[in-house]
Amino acid sequence: MCVKYVFVTGGVVSGLGKGITAASLGRLMKARGYKVTMQKFDPYINIDPGTMNPMQHGEVFVTDDGTETDLDLGHYERFIDESLNFNSNVTTGKIYWSVLNKERRGDYGGGTVQVIPHITNEIKSRFYRNTTDKDMHIAIIEIGGTVGDIESQPFLEAIRQFQNEVGSENAILIHVTLIPYLKASQEMKTKPTQASVRELQGLGLHADVIVCRSEFALDDNTKDKIALFCNVPKERVLNNLDQEYLYEVPLAMEEENLAGVVCDALKIENRKPELYDWNEMIEKIKHPTKHVTIALCGKYTALHDAYISVVEALKHGGIYNHAVVDIKWIDSEKITDGNVGTYLQDTDGLLVPGGFGDRGIDGMIPAIKYARENNLPFLGICLGMQMAIVEYARNVCGLIKADSVEFAPETEDPVIALMPDQEGVTDIGGTLRLGAYSCVLKEDSKAYELYQSNMISERHRHRYEVNNDYREMLMAKGMKLSGTSPDGHIVEMLELPLHPFFLATQAHPEFKSRPNRPHPLFKGLIEAAVKRGNK
Repeated sequence: MCVKYVFVTGGVVSGLGKGITAASLGRLMKARGYKVTMQKFDPYINIDPGTMNPMQHGEVFVTDDGTETDLDLGHYERFIDESLNFNSNVTTGKIYWSVLNKERRGDYGGGTVQVIPHITNEIKSRFYRNTTDKDMHIAIIEIGGTVGDIESQPFLEAIRQFQNEVGSENAILIHVTLIPYLKASQEMKTKPTQASVRELQGLGLHADVIVCRSEFALDDNTKDKIALFCNVPKERVLNNLDQEYLYEVPLAMEEENLAGVVCDALKIENRKPELYDWNEMIEKIKHPTKHVTIALCGKYTALHDAYISVVEALKHGGIYNHAVVDIKWIDSEKITDGNVGTYLQDTDGLLVPGGFGDRGIDGMIPAIKYARENNLPFLGICLGMQMAIVEYARNVCGLIKADSVEFAPETEDPVIALMPDQEGVTDIGGTLRLGAYSCVLKEDSKAYELYQSNMISERHRHRYEVNNDYREMLMAKGMKLSGTSPDGHIVEMLELPLHPFFLATQAHPEFKSRPNRPHPLFKGLIEAAVKRGNK
């Protein structure tokens, strides 16, 4: 068998960091020369998170093939440096949708459709990896939610059945749990973990490895107790403490021998890991020589997870430039022409990210204007690019009523218009321009200098575009439309040649940035911010 499976579940409370634990294991297994793929099963009934409010669910991460996914897939890609796809994020909604469509087609021959076996069979079909590759593949599968949740039960039952089908040496289970510390008695309590593992056992599942999240390091007595009551060898009870830097977690888990015990449980060779580049990256994080402040002006700033890939991409740019990047979170609803200087005068750069709806738009425009007029390095992403067009049309081209038809359908100057293929689309979910699209860069542009290529590919998630009727006017007034779709129809990127760094893209470059391979645009933004700070 060329595929081994590792399931990751969570116990006691949510938000323990199952995703980071799973992603760290992926990094460590890849460092051992194994081919790694990752998958997230979410128990919510939405088909995908594409229609969910970022303030509730956080960022929607988009894959190359145009799938709108959970933000954990962003962590997976950043840690294992592999592009994921449609099969990498499965929700209860997708499972039931597929089963119901089969029932309507008569695939079940008129039989009664039930959770077992129909739902669990559909779930198991998403577990299986078919490969003719002789190299060993490791499939790491995270189950969202917490053991004990009603909505997670079909997934756990599917794992039980799946382990019986492929064998316990080919599919193991890592349980991530909490060991709370009671300050009053100065004790670490294992009972919640015991109860969580007992819940698993009641479902017919056995935890092969227990990863303990705790405020303090576990002592031998605590590990002995967990091992005894949870029926696992002591060496498979591991500690996962908070780290100062997110990307230290794989190295901390390597010290705990996470990959070693997983290899042992799966009966595969525990090869010597190659982690030189990761260690080198951590050294850069820990020993910066510069400091910059980047203003992130958006509409979802109350929940930082709504922009988590942007935040991480900024940090990646900082790592490359040996700089600490402080983010100044600015609610765009609070910015006006009168106070914009107060918000931005002490910053070294501005980033305006994506978003939907007209809330906060009026604050983004003066922020972009300030960056343009004061030589403040600026990067606009998706909506940020569209607002840069609106700002330039109003304040440079003299079209004072210029706007996007998304916010002002009857505007006299619709400089941002609906894409032709979006005409008549009424469904919200999965109907945007999604996924990877090619872009041709002008060779005399800053963008080309950063990418070192005239043909690039970036991921998209948008419904509106630059209105081609206004292209000539924008260029005549000094704006360079430095990137377009291969057929020349869609403006993908713009810049101001006389500005130290003023770039905007219709794409979402943050999705392709990696800690040890930062995205060119973020690398360039931080470099420009460092230069401004030095001045």
